[in-house]
Amino acid sequence: MKFRILDTNIVQLSIKELRSLWNDKVLLILIVWAFSGGIYVASTASSQELNNAPIAIVDEDNSPLSKTIGNAFTQPYFNTPAYIEYSAVEPVLNAGLYTFVIIIPAGFQSDVMAAKQPTLQINIDATQMSQAGIGDGYIQNIVSGEIKKFVTGKLEAFTLSATLIVRNKYNPNLTSSWFGSIMEIINNVTMLSIILAGAAVIREREHGTLEHLLVMPVKPLEIVLSKVLANGLMVLVAATLSLIVMVQYVLQVPIRGSVGLFVLGVALHLFATTSIGIFLGTVARTMPQLGLLFILTVLPLEMLSGGITPYESMPQIIQNIMQIAPTTHFVNLSQTILYRGGGFSIIWSQLLILLLIGCVFLVGAVARFRASVANA
Repeated sequence: MKFRILDTNIVQLSIKELRSLWNDKVLLILIVWAFSGGIYVASTASSQELNNAPIAIVDEDNSPLSKTIGNAFTQPYFNTPAYIEYSAVEPVLNAGLYTFVIIIPAGFQSDVMAAKQPTLQINIDATQMSQAGIGDGYIQNIVSGEIKKFVTGKLEAFTLSATLIVRNKYNPNLTSSWFGSIMEIINNVTMLSIILAGAAVIREREHGTLEHLLVMPVKPLEIVLSKVLANGLMVLVAATLSLIVMVQYVLQVPIRGSVGLFVLGVALHLFATTSIGIFLGTVARTMPQLGLLFILTVLPLEMLSGGITPYESMPQIIQNIMQIAPTTHFVNLSQTILYRGGGFSIIWSQLLILLLIGCVFLVGAVARFRASVANA
């Protein structure tokens, strides 16, 4: 009978939490944007590969080799090169019309054929930081390759006794959106679950409904579990829909492993992060205070979890400390499932650790909530 009453109270309180969240249109808009437009923008706006870079060529040699080099710059990496005069180089760079301007000097082909190692100048608009460094390497490789192909059979070619072949596993073309979209979902799950759970506690206090809960036949554990279930369920549904609709359908990112197994990992991670959010909500007295605590909590969880910087490259003491953070294990199991297609036999230990961490944070949240209720 006690378990039935406990279950009924938790269900009723969870429904109340969902209704309260439904009436908070600002948080609803935040959730929808974070798992839809936010995913798309984060994965496509900051591309780590070259894409349709504007390029111009000053061809003072006007030779077959210079034309071959010009024809080698094609989409999707570069726009079709524009041929300009030398006097126009400075104006077009100042106007930001082109990111790269290649100057091929007169006699370039004849000097190449004579093995004189002529100089070819590349002018780069370095204000386009993301493309400048990447494009410089692309251009050097393209020019070197075209020159080698042009002189093959005319100059003595040097052949390596062994050929190195590089194959990129799981992301053959190193497409940044494949990484960015999934990592954005992982980050949003952590951030939104903490802020929603914390805001739920602050909302109770600001609206005066905390006093109503005190006179009801409910226990602090039931109140905390209802907030964990309601807010965690909202984020879980949003993250699952985002993975299926935005990542797989809109962005066309292949998912290697089981979506259901990933959802299980998300649920266990939410168990821990919503408990953290409730704990912060009991510490803060107002929403601005919760925002400050949120920054101090989420930034280390996100930056040191291994999602931004490889976990193995961090100092050993940081790695040891972050073992108690749920984000470290969540990022690890998410990448294992979604990127590498790992199954339950590989990530079961991370799932167990997340469950244990969630229980610890839940106990802390309940204890803190009980103390705050007693002081109310």
